[in-house]
Amino acid sequence: MALYRLICAAALLSLLTQESHSQLNVCGKPALNTRIVGGQVAPEGSWPWQASLHRFGNQFCGGSLINSEWVLTAAHCFQSPGTANLIVYLGRQNLEGVNPNEVSRTVTRIINHPNYNSGTIDNDICLLKLSSPVPFTNYIAPVCLAASDSTFFSGTDSWVTGWGDVASQTRLPSPKSLMEVEVPIVGNRQCKCDYGVNRITDNMICAGLRAGGKDSCQGDSGGPLVSKQGGRWIQDGVVSFGNGCAAPNFPGVYSRVSRYQAWINSLITSNQPGFVTFTSTGTDSDLSVSCRGLPPLPTSAPTPPPKVTPQPSNSGTTTTQPPPTAKVTPQPSNSGKTTTQPPPTAVFCGKAPRNSRIVGGSSVATAGEWPWMVSLQKNGSHVCGGTLVAEDAILSNAECFTSSPSASDWTVVLGRLKQNGFNPFEVKMNVSNITLSMMTGSNVAMLHLHTKPTLSDYIQPICMDNGRTFSVGTSCWVAGWSSAKGGEEQVLQEFKTSVENCGNASSSDILCTGTFTLDPTDSGGPMMCKQDGSWFQAVVLSAESTANKTRTKAAVKKHTRLSRFENFLEVNVGFLSSDTTNSTAAPTPTLPTNSGGSPVLSPLFFLLHLLIFSTCLRLFL
Repeated sequence: MALYRLICAAALLSLLTQESHSQLNVCGKPALNTRIVGGQVAPEGSWPWQASLHRFGNQFCGGSLINSEWVLTAAHCFQSPGTANLIVYLGRQNLEGVNPNEVSRTVTRIINHPNYNSGTIDNDICLLKLSSPVPFTNYIAPVCLAASDSTFFSGTDSWVTGWGDVASQTRLPSPKSLMEVEVPIVGNRQCKCDYGVNRITDNMICAGLRAGGKDSCQGDSGGPLVSKQGGRWIQDGVVSFGNGCAAPNFPGVYSRVSRYQAWINSLITSNQPGFVTFTSTGTDSDLSVSCRGLPPLPTSAPTPPPKVTPQPSNSGTTTTQPPPTAKVTPQPSNSGKTTTQPPPTAVFCGKAPRNSRIVGGSSVATAGEWPWMVSLQKNGSHVCGGTLVAEDAILSNAECFTSSPSASDWTVVLGRLKQNGFNPFEVKMNVSNITLSMMTGSNVAMLHLHTKPTLSDYIQPICMDNGRTFSVGTSCWVAGWSSAKGGEEQVLQEFKTSVENCGNASSSDILCTGTFTLDPTDSGGPMMCKQDGSWFQAVVLSAESTANKTRTKAAVKKHTRLSRFENFLEVNVGFLSSDTTNSTAAPTPTLPTNSGGSPVLSPLFFLLHLLIFSTCLRLFL
């Protein structure tokens, strides 16, 4: 009898815990927030869930309080899982000066989503366990979270907060007060058209103005995007990435909180966050959006609801699956779900959708401008440049490997813009082998990768010159990460030159241009010329040794043409088609996405507890 009473007591405790420990009675109700229209500096206490994450005294990311012991933030803020010197501040208004309403906590656990992908920034979400609970006040309170069945139509009003930059590369001025900005939700179909159909997944949600001017920025990562419904503030998203800050037609991209209800509840088993269903009404204007490569909606119904299909996951949850896109890849999740994959799309070279380079330009490149640029690294440091010339092959200069020819010593980074700083589109990959051309004089190197990267607007192969004619006066471009240039972040540098007459040195193996100086770390990078709508690599750059440099100004600069290595390139990698009949970018493969499950509480759950409750009453009476 004693055993039965113990079981009953445990069951009753479980039943009561579901209700009494919920955050629904306190979440999303800031006592000091009467926010209706925009401003810049947030009034103190307006966003009491806002967290400031610090290491070594410096704020690097934001977050949101979701119960008294847990903070929600972005996974990309924690590439290293260590908790040392990590402090979370809550109730803070200014980064400088005194904050009388703040408390601070250290962190005992950092839990990145298991399917977080640092290359695609998919599943960019993280949980932090505080060292001890924080008290709730007018200045410290949890936010509600969007439940799994939430809908956010295009145009839904939302707010984003943080202490990040107030514009690209413009720091927040003193006293560095918490900032707020009002932005509308941008539907995922429109966002896919803006960033590239394969770049935005269902685990993301976008927000921003079509004209630009309002957005989150560097330093805001991990912070909350919230919307108000029925007197409660509900978190829609977690600040993740964007193309610059507040650029026209490039809304901010956020992790979609509603996709992670099951994951969050599986880790926070008591005092669970308050999940609230956000429901949009009317018709979603995003359903009418279309662009090249975006699959059309089913024609049988103009505004069909999402198809709900049960997933055989470990949590026993039900997830919402959108209509399949052009290419669906196997899902690396606990659900064990696999999907079919149609034949691969043809890959063409020399297409740079984000490059409109014709004349002029600056010395600093922008993200995606030269999508074939590769950083070759040893021990995490940039050593040489290179270019993606096939789906799994990198071209560089053989001189980069004279002291270290072993493939295991090298890592390649694609999609990178800055050597120092956050690069949302980059992918790091290992090298399987290195082959040198071994010809008399200068030589090139071909690196083959263990796996193929996913192609996108920011990662594309360049065409290789195999005998084209570059006439005198042709404009060409050079790019590289010169160590002494690019500012503190060492942003990719670009330089325009033009083909010159070689005079007496004229040869089919030589290309001459105006003079310029290269840094040793520029070696292996490309000289690129555009023909028939495609970019061709004419030269693999070679940095002059310091001993050979003189103050005498040469009339022209001589380069070994890439076509000299045509036989070596044909044997070791082959030549991609430039698809000169179609100068627009070829469709790129769809990035993998992961289903975020949502818990469904069955009525049987409550009936079972009522049965246990009635049985227990008999035992205790």
